[in-house]
Amino acid sequence: MHRRIIAPGALAAATLLLAIPASAASHSPGAPGIGDPYYPDYGNGGYDVSHYDLRLKYQPSTDELEGTATLLARTTQDLSRFNLDFLLDVGEVRVNGAKASFTTSGEHELEITPKTPLAKGTDVTVVVRYSGVPSSKQAYGFTSWHRTPDGGVGANEPEAAWWWFPGNDHPLDKATFDVSVLVPDGSQAISNGTLQSTSSRAGWTRYNWRSNKPQATYLATLAVGKFDITTGTTESGIPVVNAYSKDLGDNYGAARASIERTGEIADWLTGYFGPYPFNALGGYVPNTNTGYALETQTRPFYSPRQFAGGTNTSVVVHELAHQWYGDLVSVAGWKDIWVNEGFARYAQWLWSEHEDEGTAQELADYVYASHPADDAFWTVKPGGPGPENQFHLAVYDRGALALQALRNEIGDEAFFAILKGWPQTYAHGNASVADFQKYAEQVSGKPLAALFDTWLFQPVKPSAPAAREASLARAAAPVQPKSWKKIAATNDVHEHEHEHEHEQ
Repeated sequence: MHRRIIAPGALAAATLLLAIPASAASHSPGAPGIGDPYYPDYGNGGYDVSHYDLRLKYQPSTDELEGTATLLARTTQDLSRFNLDFLLDVGEVRVNGAKASFTTSGEHELEITPKTPLAKGTDVTVVVRYSGVPSSKQAYGFTSWHRTPDGGVGANEPEAAWWWFPGNDHPLDKATFDVSVLVPDGSQAISNGTLQSTSSRAGWTRYNWRSNKPQATYLATLAVGKFDITTGTTESGIPVVNAYSKDLGDNYGAARASIERTGEIADWLTGYFGPYPFNALGGYVPNTNTGYALETQTRPFYSPRQFAGGTNTSVVVHELAHQWYGDLVSVAGWKDIWVNEGFARYAQWLWSEHEDEGTAQELADYVYASHPADDAFWTVKPGGPGPENQFHLAVYDRGALALQALRNEIGDEAFFAILKGWPQTYAHGNASVADFQKYAEQVSGKPLAALFDTWLFQPVKPSAPAAREASLARAAAPVQPKSWKKIAATNDVHEHEHEHEHEQ
């Protein structure tokens, strides 16, 4: 017989454990990141958001934002604590109606401890009350909030939400959105989806926007300012809302001449990608100093610089193509960015052909010949470029070359069947480069591993262009297609801006 002596501290600890229900003792904190190797602390673990309700008040003259965000979510594990990605100042958090304790950590983590631990599979309502000046906040040395002369804009990739609402900021967790914004009379609030209603009282106007299909958090956008707003419909009846800052100066005419063709271009894209996937459409151009465009869902963001050289329907094609490739089907991880950008670039090549300004094959020949074998362009792997090269020129242009190579390998019938079938197969979900290769092999009936490896993963120039034999001579000394300068200009301001913003 053995008698065990228990120290007083150990006895107290054992007594405490006995006092905690077994179910509560098994709970653990949710991960501070969703698991993306490019951005380890983006997104969060332990729950999945189904809906965001954002009720905001914004003062353009001071850039002050007040908000109440209500998140409807469901736990995916037993949770003692969970995180949201957010930067503004939080005044109160409630979980299922009860006040929760909270703190901040890292660059953008809001850590929330509910009064009662949450069991796996539980529906959860999280309310966050907050305020702040978005333009005063930075993470990793940059901001995704653009101050304008008459307001502000939230739009960037791969992160923008932190500056105006708390969330699970990764494309793996899509949700529907209601965005209600109160602004002074004379200003307007632009967001995604359909404008449900407006109301005015005591010098303020409230705009209520709704996105009724799943949307990644970085694709949510908010713009407040003084806009000229146009409305219309596509031939298929989709409502179109476009907005232009009144102070765009010399770029105003070119911007409007380009974006007013949104409905026409979207209808044209349905011939390649299938039915337009959402119930709203449009674009907006605030008076920002930045240079890029972004595929914010249903209503892309365009900077004025996109139109500094004149009309630019090519960039409109690019951002609208993303509504299928990037928005309807989103990346499984940020390493899969080619499934967004290579396809949007290829849509520009198809538009060039449609406008009789150079065929997709001629553009492929030109890109291939423009970069000698020792050009660093070929060292970037579009199928896995790394976070430092996520928006590199090669992801776009070499990414489009890969699609032309695929088209030449499997023929037009199978190629265009893939372009149209892919968005329907993964609609409102997420997919990877590997998923696309598998899908292309299924539709074409051909093994394609070598082709994908050559064009997406080898850090060298392929030995032959993405060209049929008849075009090899052209590739040796190609003629610059008429559309090239516009496509190249679109590219330069798109990714190089992002490279600068994410320089740490």
